[in-house]
Amino acid sequence: MTDVSERSGVLSRIFSSDATAAPGDSHEQVVLCHDRDTGLKAVIAIHSTALGPALGGTRFHPYATEEEAVQDALNLSRGMSYKNALAGLDLGGGKAVIIGDPTKIKTEALLRAYGRFVQSLNGRYVTACDVGTYVADMDVIARECDFVTGRSPEYGGAGDSSVLTSFGVFQGMRAAAQHRWGTPSLTGRRVGVAGIGKVGHYLVEHLVADGAQVVVTDVREDAVNRVKAAHPGVEVVADTQALIRANLDVYAPCALGGALNDETVPALTATIVCGAANNQLAHPGVEKDLADRGILYAPDYVVNAGGVIQVADEIEGFVFERAKAKASKIFDTTLEIFALADSDGVPPAVAADRLAERRMAEVGRLRTILLPGSRRA
Repeated sequence: MTDVSERSGVLSRIFSSDATAAPGDSHEQVVLCHDRDTGLKAVIAIHSTALGPALGGTRFHPYATEEEAVQDALNLSRGMSYKNALAGLDLGGGKAVIIGDPTKIKTEALLRAYGRFVQSLNGRYVTACDVGTYVADMDVIARECDFVTGRSPEYGGAGDSSVLTSFGVFQGMRAAAQHRWGTPSLTGRRVGVAGIGKVGHYLVEHLVADGAQVVVTDVREDAVNRVKAAHPGVEVVADTQALIRANLDVYAPCALGGALNDETVPALTATIVCGAANNQLAHPGVEKDLADRGILYAPDYVVNAGGVIQVADEIEGFVFERAKAKASKIFDTTLEIFALADSDGVPPAVAADRLAERRMAEVGRLRTILLPGSRRA
């Protein structure tokens, strides 16, 4: 059963909550935003507020259809619930997508109109950067909205969340190396990075500093040139297909989702997959395909949580050292997931889901306990 209402151009669909349902079974709210004057078309999906306000970035992308945009928002917001839960944050999961090519339609007016839609949710959703949006965009959105993170340091924000996203992925990769080879070092290991944009180029820096042999690919020539200028020893291959077939120890997908599918998994030479991209598993069952091939998969929403840890810290008044210390715990969390997977005889992705769902259920239950002076039932 759903309740559908429309106020000030905001279409909100609130899904009924079933206390007996698993935490990942449904979304709490999906909001369709349309401002004709600025050309804004956006979707805000709130998956869960069991642990707190739903935090997740805003993706700006030229989706082919509105249905595709809605589905992406649903998938990404669910991932944020699990990511925030395993990162130890008292935050739920949400995500927003703006439909369109940001190089063509992104304007101050459009971003400010979007900020007003976020504000209309009164703190149920807190936004941040994602693909196609940047720190400067968050500063503009914040002119109309109180619920924005990932702002520039000039405005008291955390700045570029890619810094700790890459750091967290590197910690997850070290944990995978520890589990697979008995040492957390990537020295001498051949690591392929697909996508060397906002996060990928920082990850390359960590890998090179650790002594890894790095192979990269990206569709953008400027991204490749930037990495080659900084690290001349990095090898470049033509495309992702060439990269996954290269002789690798570790494969790091750091572009868009769906990188692990029925075509790529059989072709992989790497024995570890650990990257920054969201929703890397194209469909249910891919995690078992990886396990059957002996490939250790570090769940994406676990290892790429450094960025959300960084922007979440902004809510308290950003302190980089504190946020980095929290992100360093991704190493321990990843090892815990691998150990649980081994003991339960399940792929790491299943073990990670179980840990996240357990925390959402156990801690979320406490929010139903009425405290003195509280209006919350």
